[in-house]
Amino acid sequence: MPTPSSPKLPTRLTELFGIEKPILCGGLMWLATAEYVAAVVNAGAMGFITPRSYPDADAFRDAVRRCREMTGGKPFGVNLYISARPAENEKMKAYVDVVVEEGVTCIETAGYSPEALLPRLKQAGCVVLHKATTVRHAAKAASAGVDAVALIGAECGGHPGLGDLPAMLLAARALESLDVPVVVGGGIGSGRQIAAALAMGADGVLLGSRMLVADEIWAHPLYKQHLVGLDETCSTTVLRSLKNTYRCLANETAAEVARLESAGQSDYAVLGPLVGGPIQKVAYETGDWTKGVLSLGPAAAWCDRLEPAGTILDRLEADALSCLRATAARLDGLQPA
Repeated sequence: MPTPSSPKLPTRLTELFGIEKPILCGGLMWLATAEYVAAVVNAGAMGFITPRSYPDADAFRDAVRRCREMTGGKPFGVNLYISARPAENEKMKAYVDVVVEEGVTCIETAGYSPEALLPRLKQAGCVVLHKATTVRHAAKAASAGVDAVALIGAECGGHPGLGDLPAMLLAARALESLDVPVVVGGGIGSGRQIAAALAMGADGVLLGSRMLVADEIWAHPLYKQHLVGLDETCSTTVLRSLKNTYRCLANETAAEVARLESAGQSDYAVLGPLVGGPIQKVAYETGDWTKGVLSLGPAAAWCDRLEPAGTILDRLEADALSCLRATAARLDGLQPA
């Protein structure tokens, strides 16, 4: 993996992935396309294409090739989600084939344990980061051989797990016991949060919701414009009755799902028509943000304008540097214990 040229915030993560900024932009269902990931990579961070956003393995392969062309051969990533459903994991085999055959070297795994995938991925020279919602699962992934872990807190849009613990707490606990690089994910949307993560010893941060207003995200402008001006109360959680907690935009559909769950409904046959993935895609296509459960976390509070992904990432890096320098200046006279 190449070494980034003089990163301003060097960490084990920038060295591991060969990037300039200690920022990962995680896979986003339907939205983490080749165009978005290429923009993130060209800005000095790392992004991950979501294969499930494409209709089949051939379309995913085309996306990988487009991304390679748009990044000029720089490393970029792919998200591999390990499902509880065997049928979904059968599709995963085809995605792994594409990853290996096309020489993708940066992998983000999520969901269940990545252990079964690791031998082939490592043999192909891949760097693997696993997203976990508990310290125990992060430790298990580290012992299985992943190169880094991301601790995902309850603030995370999408599937934050069942623990209801914040990202900074989970990462701080992981840093006490794990030797691999540790990344903080969930609710991260500002430079001062990046500074806080680095100050406590984390190697970087994972962004999702903050990046939804990037120009390279293909979602309808009406949806993206709705995100601008939201505050930190913009999200809610549903599907606890199915033990599949999902953090999403607080909209009419989420309110209806919550109403049904409060009334004792826990049958996916009833809830499924409201929460299915294809409904999300239609909402992104049409801009009708009232329909579907749309993955979103409170970090959307920092979605203040529509602009290129590179501009967002540069602003975050500059704000983090400013915050760290101000902190160093305040502590300059602190005497060692």
